Parts: sequence; C-alpha cells; structure tokens
Amino acid sequence: MTGQNTGRPILWQPTLEQAQATPMAGFIRWLGAERGLEFADYPALWDWSVTDLEGFWSAVWEFFDLRASVEPTIFLAERKMPGAVWCPGTMLNYSDQVLRWAEVQPDATALIIESETFGVASLTWAELRDRVANLAANLRQMGVGQGDRVVAVLPNTETALIACLAAASLGAIWSLCAPDMGRVAILDRFRQIEPKVLIVQDGYTHAGKEIDRRSLLQEIRSGLPSVQHTLWVPVAGEVPDDAHAFGPLTRGDATYQSTPVPFDHPLWIVYSSGTTGNPKPIVHGHGGVLLESAKRSLHQNLTQTDSYAWMTSSGWIMWNTQLSALGQGATAALFDAAPNHPDMMAFWRFAARNRLTFLGAGAAFYEACLKAGIRPADLDLSALKGLGSTGSPLSADGYDWIYGNVKSDLWLAPISGGTDIASAFVGGNPMLPVRAGEMQCRMLGNAVRAFDEAGNEVFDTVGELVCTEPLPSMPLYFWGDEDGSRLHDSYFDTYPGIWRHGDWIEITPEGASVIYGRSDATINRKGLRLGSSEIYQAVEGLAEVMDSLVVDLEFLGRDSFMPLFVVLAKGLTLDDSMKDKINGAIRSAISARFVPNEIIQITEVPRTLSGKKLEVPVKKLLLGGDPAHVVNRDSMSNPGSFDFFVDYTKLREEDLVRG
Repeated sequence: MTGQNTGRPILWQPTLEQAQATPMAGFIRWLGAERGLEFADYPALWDWSVTDLEGFWSAVWEFFDLRASVEPTIFLAERKMPGAVWCPGTMLNYSDQVLRWAEVQPDATALIIESETFGVASLTWAELRDRVANLAANLRQMGVGQGDRVVAVLPNTETALIACLAAASLGAIWSLCAPDMGRVAILDRFRQIEPKVLIVQDGYTHAGKEIDRRSLLQEIRSGLPSVQHTLWVPVAGEVPDDAHAFGPLTRGDATYQSTPVPFDHPLWIVYSSGTTGNPKPIVHGHGGVLLESAKRSLHQNLTQTDSYAWMTSSGWIMWNTQLSALGQGATAALFDAAPNHPDMMAFWRFAARNRLTFLGAGAAFYEACLKAGIRPADLDLSALKGLGSTGSPLSADGYDWIYGNVKSDLWLAPISGGTDIASAFVGGNPMLPVRAGEMQCRMLGNAVRAFDEAGNEVFDTVGELVCTEPLPSMPLYFWGDEDGSRLHDSYFDTYPGIWRHGDWIEITPEGASVIYGRSDATINRKGLRLGSSEIYQAVEGLAEVMDSLVVDLEFLGRDSFMPLFVVLAKGLTLDDSMKDKINGAIRSAISARFVPNEIIQITEVPRTLSGKKLEVPVKKLLLGGDPAHVVNRDSMSNPGSFDFFVDYTKLREEDLVRG
C-alpha cells in the first residue's frame, strides 16, 4: 500500500512482512476475497469507505464477526446529520462483544492492574466475566434495569471496567468521573442525568501521598437525591452503614447473561471538557460504539495477542478505549499511578515490566519526558511495537525524541478526535510510513475534510476540520437536550448538515494531516492565521521553556494584542536575554509577524482535566469576560493556575485606562 510523499522526513516505515501481518492488510484481503473489491492504495480504500457507507460498515460487521441477537439487515436507513438512523431493528449488547473472549480464551489474561493504592493484580477472561456476572445479578436485585443510570467516582482500576460492563449488560447507562475531580465538577455532570446507583472509592494514593475523599463523597451523595443505592470501595475507612461493600457483590456463582437492546440504546454518557457552563452530557449508543471500536482496531493494529495500555484519567474518553482493546481480545493494562513518581520513567517501567505491545499517552506527557531528558530506550521495550498520542498536537521535536530515546523501530500513531465521537477522525495506519509531525491518514469511514470559511474543501493549507458524512458513534443526543438545539449549536451551526469539530487541520493531497489546535483559539496577525500549536512548537523547543500558552486578543478599536505566557525551567527568570531568545525562536521557525507583544513568566499553564491548554477561557477573560463565568474551575486539573490570569487582566485594564 503506497504511502504519502509530502516532503516531511520519514521516521519509520514498515517492512513488507510487517505491513502484511496487520489487521488492516487482513481487512483489505478480506474485501478482495469476499466483496471482490480491489484498491490501488489507502486513499482509494478511504474514498470507498466514506462513499459506500452501507457497504463499508456492513463489511466491518462481517469481518469482525460482531454479534447480535437480531442481526442488522439495513446499516444506514437515514443518511443525514444530525439524525442518522443506523441498523434499525437490530438488537444487541455491547458487553457481549467484550465477554465473548471468555469463551475463546478463558485462562488468558484480560486485565493487568498496577495501582499505587492496591498494588499489582491481574484477571483472566473467565474471572472478568464472572465478576461482571455477579455484580450484574446484584444490581438487578437492587432494581437496576434498562435505561437506569449507574454512575461512579473511581480510578483507573478493574473496579470501573467491571462496573461498566455489568451496567451495560443490564441495558443500564454508565457514566464515570475521576476521583481527583472536585465536588462541583462531579455534581455538574451527574445531577443532569439523575442516577439510580452510585459507585465510589473513598480514597487513593497518588505520588506517595494518601488522599482521603470521604467528606467529598458524602457531599456528592447528598447532592444526588435520585441515588437509591451506593456501592463503596473502602480505602480510607470503613464502608458506611447505608452503603454496600463493592467487593462481595462481584463474587458468587451467577451466570453471565445480557439484556438485548436496540442498536441506538444508550451505552454511556461522557462529557465535554466543560470549560464554561455545565458540561455537555454526550450519549453514545451500544451499536455505534461497537462498530467504531472494531474499525478503530484496524488503525491501532490490535489483535487478541496484544497488550494495550493508555495512560489516562478515568474521567477522559481514553479510559473508554481500554474497553475497545478488550473487545478485540487484547489484554488491557491499567495504570493507576502518578507518571512522574518517583520519576518520569514510571510509566515506561510499567510498559517494560508487562511487555506491553501498544502504549498511549497525552502528547503533553511525551513533551514532559523530552524536557526531563529521560531515555526509556535503556529499558527492555522489545515487545513494544506501537505508540499512540493524543490530547494536543505532538510536536516534530516530540516525534524525534521518541525515535531517538524510546525506540527506533516503532510505529508512532498519534490520533485526533474526541469525546464527542468516542474515537478519532485522523490517526495511524500500520501499513504506511510515519512522517515527522504528521498523522498518517484519515480513518476509514470518517469523511474528514478541511474547509475554508466559504465551505470549500482545501488541501495543503489550514482549514476547519469537518466531517461530511455520519458516523455510527456520533452522539445520539445530549442528555436533557429535548429539542436537539444544544447538539445542533455545538457541531452543525457553521456548515448546515456537516459536522464542524472546532479544530484547525491541514490535509495533504495524499490524505495525511496535521492538527494545528482549536479553531476558536486561532492566532490572526494582520490577516495571517496560525494555529497556536506552531508557536508552542517553536517556543517549547527551547530547553529553557517547559510550557507555554498564547492568545490573540482583538480589542474593538485597538490593534490586536498577543501575549505569550511561559513556564521556565526551575531557577530561571524571564530577563531581556531570555525574551530575545524566545522571540528569535519564533522569528526563525514561523515569522516576525508572530512575535508576541508581551512575554510573561508564569508558574503553570491552566489545563483541563484531560490536559488541554485553556486558551479560549484565558482569551475570554482577557477580553473582559467575567472570571466566574469564562471557566468552570472544577473542570481544571490545576484550578489555582487561573488566579494569575485574573490578576493579570486587572493590571491590563488599569494600563488601558491610563493609556
């Protein structure tokens, strides 16, 4: 399968043997044998997949032998956005796809868990199925049934996965928050969906520090009057008298059974980052997630022989991808620990110990590893064949660090998508070469394009990331959005009938792509637009700069003002020499047009719980927005970091009044 020729250097290329051993190659061979379809290259395959939607998604269903109690006869009954109708009349249950592997390989390892709180553990497929079956039986006795909401405040351990599968097997709807989230953030999410059951863990250990969450959990319980049963994992204390101990509910002799539900029955509710206002409660369906997860395994090169780990908070959509790996019979390795404790090698040692074949993390983690000067290649990573990245664009320096300091013979597959679709729009293909700074391809079935302001498709220039055809994993709806207006305004208000994701993307004529950050945080200097990620790449390429944030402010009646905020290495101060060095890096890498009006030293960049820089809230604040409304601090990983920007805004306003 031919690769791209974009001019960017090739960092890795599969051998013919490696390429032909991938599930992607197997799918292509199957299409030839079973459907009589032949494709000259990947772009031709992609073009077919977004043109013949019925043919493509039915092929995914057959190739992966997906199970349903009532099989689909029509795959796409209404081809429109929003409101596409997929697989009408089909009855299935997502949990069946995961737990079918307990029949195929009962004694193989399904889960590996390494937790600062609980230590090291593992579960076989048979053990995972039995724990799910017993918990589901007990939930059923508590009155949990189809459509009820089961929510949890749990870390990334087996408890959350078991509970999710048990709830799904009953046709109940799952929703999860991380234990380090604040009271307001949790209640803002769960109050909207009125759960019947709440599952919690009352404490945890992080970076060697014991965290007691009992008082917060009591506030959460008091704030959720709809909850009828609380299931409790004790760490910091005893199980309260009015709660059920979680562990015993997973033990017994129950037999796994599932409730068939319609294809579009809600599976889980996940949330937007919620930087302003209430988080959007995004509802995904059993069938849509099943189809998309199976297809995505082609792009992650996953089979039942693999072991998969993504370093993730349980409040991030990447937590859900662990279920996708299980759905292919792969082992999911769960990392419940601080990645920088005792040092930045912690996650890499986890990968080496467990001989993981695929590893993923946020781009910010790899950049932090680069800055820390560590060398994971000194460990035994011989089993590692693939590395994923997401959350923010991975810089070209990040690519170079990985190939120079992790493993030279490694398939690097950054992805970009989101919570919104429980998947990625663009990502990897293990049959294609890896080029510095690029994502290899548009994913099959995802009609991703770059549009200019007039709605015309563009190549080799930055445009809005749009999706012109429906995906089965697009949101069914937002919970409580009765007339669909909130969903429409979130994705379809710019280009009618076309999904606008809110990212800047450049697509090459061959289909590779580069993400340039959020389109609503664009830098626009005298008519020249630029994604903020390009400035970050230039600035953070300096050894002295640990992190940065830039915003472009357009004041009415005044010239544009662009401040750059930088976090410097420990012990350094932002003097004139350092400012000159930063400005010089921007001039050299981009253009003198994008030299900032002001450079300001800060101690940390404000980020969401999933690690994204809060460019838009900072921009709104500096443009005069109310600090209480431009950001939901409970959606932040470091809420105290926003105080600096509130104070800075006041100083700016005073300067403007004087000037």
